[in-house]
Amino acid sequence: MNRQGKTVAVGLSGGVDSSVAAWRLKQEGWRVTGLTMSIWDGSVPIPDAGFSGCFGPGESRDLEAAKTMAQRIGIEHHVIPLAREYHQTVLAYFRQEYLAGRTPNPCVRCNQLMKFGFLLEAARARGLVFDRFATGHYARVKPDAQTGRWGLWRGRDRDKDQSYFLSRLRQDQLGMLQFPLGDLTKTEVKAIARQLGWDDLADREESQDFIECKDYSVLFQPGDAQPGDFVTREGRVLGRHQGIFHYTIGQRKGLNLGGGGIPWYVVEIEAARNRVVVGPKEALYAGRLVATQLHRVGWAELPRQPIRCDVQIRQRHRAAPAVVEPAGADRLQAQFDDPQLSVTPGQMAVFYDGDLVLASGVIDKPT
Repeated sequence: MNRQGKTVAVGLSGGVDSSVAAWRLKQEGWRVTGLTMSIWDGSVPIPDAGFSGCFGPGESRDLEAAKTMAQRIGIEHHVIPLAREYHQTVLAYFRQEYLAGRTPNPCVRCNQLMKFGFLLEAARARGLVFDRFATGHYARVKPDAQTGRWGLWRGRDRDKDQSYFLSRLRQDQLGMLQFPLGDLTKTEVKAIARQLGWDDLADREESQDFIECKDYSVLFQPGDAQPGDFVTREGRVLGRHQGIFHYTIGQRKGLNLGGGGIPWYVVEIEAARNRVVVGPKEALYAGRLVATQLHRVGWAELPRQPIRCDVQIRQRHRAAPAVVEPAGADRLQAQFDDPQLSVTPGQMAVFYDGDLVLASGVIDKPT
């Protein structure tokens, strides 16, 4: 690509990944503009604990860090206020899913609608002009010669790969994206930062937290916490829970249940009956799932016959081989070769052919 006169906007957080991504693009000859979302408005009672997360009062430090890095690199920098959109798009979804007994994935939602949606729309509404958009995600995007579609591929660093979080992006979004770190490992990125004299970035501890506190209850209203029963699969009442949004599939800590030495795990959440179902660890394994709200990425169309592919059910899960087949309108069923632990309704199931993302869907139920 002839980059002369071409402008790329970079999602700049002020951390090592986005900063090295912006620097690499400038070295390649792009005119680079840094964009940073501002989503914190102080409306949620989150204390400043001195560290940064996606949402919280530590944002002021992140904005200053992004400004500093833009100056070091020698690029323009713009802060784009999107607090209202974040509340309506991510926080409202987060509350709704938990209250329905599902476990949300705010990072997938934020990437799909905020970072690769509202951020670019708002930047252009301010008169900013750019040809491409880039981030520091560890993923790769390139045309698929077989299908003619834009393909989303895992990053070279499998431990840092973020294609799972990007699996809801549309073709028009993928077509304008660049991931300058997709062919690098995290170790190599930090080494580049040190060579540039950015030891402060390379040494900075990274936060993966959704909000800047461990207690998600600050995002809910007082009336949302309706106590109910902890029950076994057989219906035996073991105790009282403090509201279903405090629990997720696979959780063991914080249940405060006696059991004669038996460790209890959350195995199901029955929102309609306001019950949290618990059981032994072996009850967490499921051999099959159904995914809905399907989104095609590498697939030109959904499979009509059973096919084999790998299915990843959360970010830290190693994709497992399965037979995937239609299960009704906008539904796919995955039958795993081996039962998988903590298949969680509300989370994403992402379907892969090797490193290529084929599609994604919301886990409806495991069986």
